[in-house]
Amino acid sequence: MIATIINCITVLIGSILGVKLANRINDRLKEVLFICIGMISLVIGIRMCFEFTKTLYVVISLTAGGLIGYLVDVDGAILRFGHFLERRFSRGDCSTESTFAHAFLNASILFCLGAMTIVGSIRAGVSKDYELLLTKSVMDGISSVIFAAGMGMGVAFSIISILIIQGGLTLLAMMFGDFIPLLVITEISGLGGVMIIMIGLNLLKLKDIKTANFIPALLIVVILAALDPYIPFRL
Repeated sequence: MIATIINCITVLIGSILGVKLANRINDRLKEVLFICIGMISLVIGIRMCFEFTKTLYVVISLTAGGLIGYLVDVDGAILRFGHFLERRFSRGDCSTESTFAHAFLNASILFCLGAMTIVGSIRAGVSKDYELLLTKSVMDGISSVIFAAGMGMGVAFSIISILIIQGGLTLLAMMFGDFIPLLVITEISGLGGVMIIMIGLNLLKLKDIKTANFIPALLIVVILAALDPYIPFRL
C-alpha cells in the first residue's frame, strides 16, 4: 500500500499547485490547458486500446456495460458524490455549474483505469515490486497540476478513488494475484483505454459522453476473460 499512499500524495500536491497556478492563468490559457489534457487523454487511451486481444469481449462488455450503467445512472451517482464533497469541503459557491464534481469524476477515471494501475497493483501485491506504481505516481502528479489548473480542486479528491480502487486492487493481488489470468489484465487495460478516450473527447468538447456509465463494462470484461479457457470455441 505504500506506493498507493505515495500516489495519493503526489496527486494532492500536484492539485494544490495547479489550483495556485490557476489564479494567474486567464480563460484563454485555461482553454489551452483543457486541450492539452484532452490530447494527453486521447494518446494514453489509444496506446492502451492496443493491449486487448479479444475484440468481441470488448464490444460485448462495452455495449452491455454501457446499457447497465445508463439504466442505474452510474455517472449521476458519482457526480452526486462529487457535489456532496464540494458542499462539504468547498468554501465557494456550490452551484450546479461548478466543475468540481466533473473534475473529481474525470480525474478518478484517468488515474484509476489505466494499465499501470492494474498491472502495477498486481506487481505490488504479488511480488512487492513498486517500480510501476511509483512511476505512475510521478506521472499522475504532473497530470494533476494540469488538471487542477484547468478544472479546480475537485481533482485532489480523486485520491479517494485512488485509495479505494488502486489500494483495493493491491490488497486483492496480495491474496489472489497468482491466480489472475494474463488475459484478464490485457482486456481490462484495453477497455480502460477506450474509456480514457471518452474522457479526451469530452475535454476537447467533441462529444458529451457520460463515461462513468460504462464502468460496469469493466466487470463484464473480467468475467468474459476469466471464462475464456472454458469456452469450447474460439471467439
